[in-house]
Amino acid sequence: MKHILLPTDFSENSWNAIKYAIQLFKNQESTFYLLNTYTPVVYHAEYVLGYPAQLGLGDVVRNTSQENLKKFVLKISDEFGNNAKHKFESFARFDTLTSGIKEFVNTHNIDLIVMGTKGATGSKEVLFGSNTVHVFKQVKCPILAIPSNFTYEAPHEILFPTDLEVNYKNTQINILNEIVVNNQSRLNAMHISTGNELTEAQKNNKSNLESIFKHTAFLFHDVKSMNITEAINEFQIKHKINLLAMINNKHSFYENLFFKNTISQIGFHLNVPFLVLPSKI
Repeated sequence: MKHILLPTDFSENSWNAIKYAIQLFKNQESTFYLLNTYTPVVYHAEYVLGYPAQLGLGDVVRNTSQENLKKFVLKISDEFGNNAKHKFESFARFDTLTSGIKEFVNTHNIDLIVMGTKGATGSKEVLFGSNTVHVFKQVKCPILAIPSNFTYEAPHEILFPTDLEVNYKNTQINILNEIVVNNQSRLNAMHISTGNELTEAQKNNKSNLESIFKHTAFLFHDVKSMNITEAINEFQIKHKINLLAMINNKHSFYENLFFKNTISQIGFHLNVPFLVLPSKI
């Protein structure tokens, strides 16, 4: 049984992510948790300092959240019918998005978060919004971010850039392995080299990675002396990649690509789903 968290603000963007998740796990027994977090624009101090579950039962914003969640569950049923392998639960929480997700992950044994993300300018180039980046940085759970208007495709070609500096035993890589196996995907591991030989640690990590995916269609690509963003973009186009996966590790070079302090600078020509895998430590 998979436990999938679906944060939603009831936008078309979040609905698109929900549709992707349902189709990705259509053949697996899964419980999907629809979560809407809300914070009233104006509220009394005692509402915040007290116990919202009791003091806020009559709150209009909470009622609206609950009604919209019911509508989304009905919308799912109308579009996808009743899949005997799927169960849906909905939760309205007085909380910020990141805090609400962190608390939910800790209490519900979540395997994966699937959420929508869209360009701040509405352009085809995806600029991750501040909420999405905060979730990437602060929530220790695999996160699958779905670009706006991305029409579902089974992830048959997956790109996994790596600097081979990560001990894969200390990462939550199992969900990637399951996606590869269940979709009979080809995993393209890509190492971008500056011309230096691999260290012993990198060689060991490479062997470990190959061992994890030994029963799958696994290819290792060594790309030399290229800018990483250019290399990823070029590889995506050439090989028709429809899922990008990376490990978010503080000691990894790739962290700087997506998790800079200046949110507005996190620009990327990314028009496919993006799976962020956190370290276990």
